[in-house]
Amino acid sequence: MPKVSVVLDGLVIKEIELTKDRTTLGRRPYNDIVIDNLTVSGEHAALIMQGDQVTIEDLNSTNGTYIDGKAIKTQLLHHGDVLEVGKYKLKFESEQHADNFEKTMIFKPRPAGAPAAPAPPPPELHGRIKVLSGAAAGREMALTKIVTTVGKPGVSVAAITQRRQGFFVHHVEGQDRLLLNDAPVGEEPTALKHGDLIVLAGTQMQFLQR
Repeated sequence: MPKVSVVLDGLVIKEIELTKDRTTLGRRPYNDIVIDNLTVSGEHAALIMQGDQVTIEDLNSTNGTYIDGKAIKTQLLHHGDVLEVGKYKLKFESEQHADNFEKTMIFKPRPAGAPAAPAPPPPELHGRIKVLSGAAAGREMALTKIVTTVGKPGVSVAAITQRRQGFFVHHVEGQDRLLLNDAPVGEEPTALKHGDLIVLAGTQMQFLQR
């Protein structure tokens, strides 16, 4: 099944499998792919699937839809194409292409006596978010994924990403700004420390790490 990954500042914030003949993209909540940002039109673009082929169609958006820096109206998508919609990028991936690629891969045998170099193990990072206010006060959520989103869609959403250096947080969408220790955080990832206080969409949370 083909899919698109929504990317902001190099971070994947959502992945959507294309299961419908027509998948709409825009700022309005009735779209199949909702991107709540003023650089995106209410009804920005549509992904049209016909058999194994997917075509992108710009719906007369204000800021346009781009591929490789060129504005497009309608264009057939290929595996790996990156669409630019406002401040966001959408990477198109076709499973069929990936399957074909895997079938044609050539594996070269390792010379005798040359053992494979073991990959260095990733650092053991254990982080979690504890809710301090609201109906869910006291609840804890382990940060086990590379990207974990928190907040309320349409109000304010933030993403906590796990990297080799530790955990980072940044604001993704919404008018209600993300606060870290009472200081606003924008779209640039900011490092988290044990005990940091996060306020998002009126909810206070604490970052804990061991």
